[in-house]
Amino acid sequence: MTDLIPVRAVETNDPAKPIRLTPAQAGGPIHTRSFTGRFRNLRLLGAGLLFLLFFGTAWIDWNGRQAVLWDLENRQFHIFGATFWPQDFILLSAILIIAAFGLFFITVLAGRVWCGYACPQSVWTWIFMRVEQITEGDRGQRIKLDAAPWSLQKLARRSAKHGLWLAVSLVTALAFVGYFTPVRQLTVDLATFEVGATTAFWVLFFTAATYINAGWLREKVCRDMCPYSRFQSVMFDSDTLVISYDAARGEPRGPRRKDADYKAEGLGDCIDCTMCVQVCPTGIDIRDGLQLECIGCGACIDACDSVMDKLGYARGLVRYSSENELAGGKTHWLRPRLVGYAAMLAVMIGAFAWALAERPLISLDVTRDRGLFRENALGQIENIYSLKIINKTQQPQRYHLGLVPGQPFRLNGPSDLSLAAGEILEVPVSVVLEREPLGRSPAPVSFEVINLRDGSERVEAGSTFIAPSGR
Repeated sequence: MTDLIPVRAVETNDPAKPIRLTPAQAGGPIHTRSFTGRFRNLRLLGAGLLFLLFFGTAWIDWNGRQAVLWDLENRQFHIFGATFWPQDFILLSAILIIAAFGLFFITVLAGRVWCGYACPQSVWTWIFMRVEQITEGDRGQRIKLDAAPWSLQKLARRSAKHGLWLAVSLVTALAFVGYFTPVRQLTVDLATFEVGATTAFWVLFFTAATYINAGWLREKVCRDMCPYSRFQSVMFDSDTLVISYDAARGEPRGPRRKDADYKAEGLGDCIDCTMCVQVCPTGIDIRDGLQLECIGCGACIDACDSVMDKLGYARGLVRYSSENELAGGKTHWLRPRLVGYAAMLAVMIGAFAWALAERPLISLDVTRDRGLFRENALGQIENIYSLKIINKTQQPQRYHLGLVPGQPFRLNGPSDLSLAAGEILEVPVSVVLEREPLGRSPAPVSFEVINLRDGSERVEAGSTFIAPSGR
């Protein structure tokens, strides 16, 4: 005989209140509602400045050349009046490290505000969403258009949208590639279909990348592809400012008349209008708590504040807040991790400024000939070297080439050199042993290059001198 376990059906939810899926949970396209507010205005201001910087800088001339140009062919990186060479790669690395620590500092302070306000993925996504609103209408119209059968009107609207998307993508790719090849010539070459195969490939590649990422993938890039959303969680603490829903004030949520005494009805300030969900670019409900998909853009704050204003309620039901503040405490601004990041940033920025100011504007590389040594007509031992001298400035310079004083050697070769702006000069020279015996072999030998206009500007480079035993 087998004992049967009794089974009883249990209702897990109220049938009168069916489960409401967010756009992110439901899948499919996310249609956002247009809105206004202070955080939207702040984002537009920041995006406008970034757009001006990105699209405008490439067209600025500086001393007869493009102000910002990464000339990969000549291995020169021009940033306004400064030219950087591969030897200065450490400075580029320092910039990236400083940027990373700056991002860490911002994340500890205010969560993912970089993602919401300055990340290119989110900025271009907002631009593409604006194009959708212009060509297909607001949220309700776009939903109806998706559900409608194909017609001439639908085809025209979709064609206009994708045409503008491609136009924005092409302009973006042109601006980006224009930092690596002169943008004016690039524009002319594209207009006349005379662009090279390599350049054409990169223009098409970045056009496609912008079109796909900002037009089709959107929140999927932030949610599934970007690693920042993953490791940000380990950087949050109970004092980090993140977009939060004040459940103690908002619950229980529910609709009500504007003039009703909702508190007597046992309701909170949230009227469950879902406006915060409808404006979210990633399709989440912030009332469910902080989520991986939240990019900290503040759209839900603007939407909720507008509803609170209409009802006469206090703003801030959805706001930037910390876990401690929501629990009734205070946000601690001066905490060890935040102060530590700030101190490290200050030190690194100071060190970078010093390294940039002290960066040598002369480069000297010494390569010794593969032969061991040779004996000249006077019976002296000499070694052959190849010197590569780089003028890192944007002005022609005159240099003195010689050996560091105090060595038992003599330099045979040109001593005065003239180099044009950014010129690389290779000079073959020989070094003769004048005072014997050398003592040991190989022995160090040091070269120097001095700017004749400014004697304090000098650089040294060393090599070795080889002589036969006993010399």
